[in-house]
Amino acid sequence: MSETQRRAVVIGDALIDEIRDAGGVRELVGGAALNVAVGLRRLGVPTTLIAMVGDDEPGEHIREYLRDHGVELIASPAPRGSSRAVVTWSPSGEPQYAFNEAAQRRSIRYGDDARAALSAADVVAISCFPFDVPPEVDALVDALGDSRVTVDPNPRAGMLSDRAEFVRGFERLAATADLVKVGGDDVELLYDGDLDALRARLRAMGAAAVLATAGAAGAVLESDAGVFTAPVASLPGAIVDTVGAGDATLAAVAAGLADGAPMSDAGWQELLDQAMQIAAATVRSEGGLLRTPDALGDPERGVFGS
Repeated sequence: MSETQRRAVVIGDALIDEIRDAGGVRELVGGAALNVAVGLRRLGVPTTLIAMVGDDEPGEHIREYLRDHGVELIASPAPRGSSRAVVTWSPSGEPQYAFNEAAQRRSIRYGDDARAALSAADVVAISCFPFDVPPEVDALVDALGDSRVTVDPNPRAGMLSDRAEFVRGFERLAATADLVKVGGDDVELLYDGDLDALRARLRAMGAAAVLATAGAAGAVLESDAGVFTAPVASLPGAIVDTVGAGDATLAAVAAGLADGAPMSDAGWQELLDQAMQIAAATVRSEGGLLRTPDALGDPERGVFGS
């Protein structure tokens, strides 16, 4: 299917990552939903991002970055300014996030332009959404209508105000989703730590397909067509930054679903394998910018935004 025949919308967060490490302090444009939107566009799918972005200097950096990557932004008002995350690393090397008030109290509105984009989309991806705020979930469900939906809960401890309410809101969307992506971090923060059990739970409540990613253990994708597995893809070069792996995986799967759900076992396996290849390429550069295996020869391109 040609690029002009498919479109995507992504709903969720957009922010500035303020990274503090041994190299000093630097800022990158980020946010899980923003990374997915840019990733979809880099995979050839015209994409609109619906997110809260402030009318301030950080917000202009976000807008410029999206323009550079050809992603349309439909911005919700941000009375507290643009969202920001201060990123540090634990002694074990895991990223730690501290979010400002704007990020913790983010809100998304759906005007006529947003609803028009949603009605024209072949797939809608939702990531890092405030599922623990019932009015936000109500508004999202109303705006989505009968859209083909992929959902990644992507909870952040520093944003999470009510774990039980987040689970209720997330599962409300998951029950009718075309695909739900969950990972080890999600199951540890929201459930009991059993990723296989969560995959079965989501399928039982109605999710058409569930993609469960387990870091170094690879991934499992379950749909009505069966259960498909894939190991972590092996590519040349060292792993530099795993932060963008999940966002790249969601973008790759959503790009495939924009053409419709696979019609065969081989199609589902190919979709999973391609997503794992793209995730493996993405983690070989810093930041959340999606990479494809054939782009590994240009590791600096686009990493720091505009």
